Amino acid sequence: MFTGIIEEVGRVSSLSRRGTSALLEIQAGRLLQGMQLGESIAVNGVCLTVRHQVSRGFQAELSQETLSRSSLGTLKPGSLVNLERPLLATSRLGGHFVQGHVDAVGKVMAMRPQGEFAVWKFSLPASIERYVVEKGSIAVDGISLTVASLPPGAFEVVLIPHTLQNTNLRTLQLGDAVNLECDVLAKYVESMLKVREPLPAKLRLTEQALKDRGY
Repeated sequence: MFTGIIEEVGRVSSLSRRGTSALLEIQAGRLLQGMQLGESIAVNGVCLTVRHQVSRGFQAELSQETLSRSSLGTLKPGSLVNLERPLLATSRLGGHFVQGHVDAVGKVMAMRPQGEFAVWKFSLPASIERYVVEKGSIAVDGISLTVASLPPGAFEVVLIPHTLQNTNLRTLQLGDAVNLECDVLAKYVESMLKVREPLPAKLRLTEQALKDRGY
């Protein structure tokens, strides 16, 4: 579990394809302190497992599922990536609950300045549109952001200077792909509504009568 508060921006050393999988190597700094083999780390919002530690960095394996469901397969040597370690039980929850399970890949559609801030527009795939609400949370490349507005087929966020300066967003351009993860709470609500038992016949009639009267 993560929070979407980026701790460090790493740099891709290499991405080696191995048939349907790949090996990703990333250079990092302070996040390496105390890092253990087998622990989780979020890379651009994707929960990966530390496979091996190397000089000034670490390696993680990318499965076929990860490559097909995220933008990690498009990374190149020198690409900047957002890094976050898992949430501690005693940590402050500064963002929102992020699992590191990418729901879809969107694209940067527009960037416009707004004083010291910036308004960015991202495409919103139809498969996850129902989970995204205005003023709700969404993770973009692992960054916890607030949805400012929902134009058709897209969503907009307002970025503060700190976010632009301390994440990989500063390197993105129009058309670049980003990993999107919706708020998991919305998925649980949908799941619970799907398994809700149908109303008894008498109550269904009462419910319809209320609807007929405009309630």
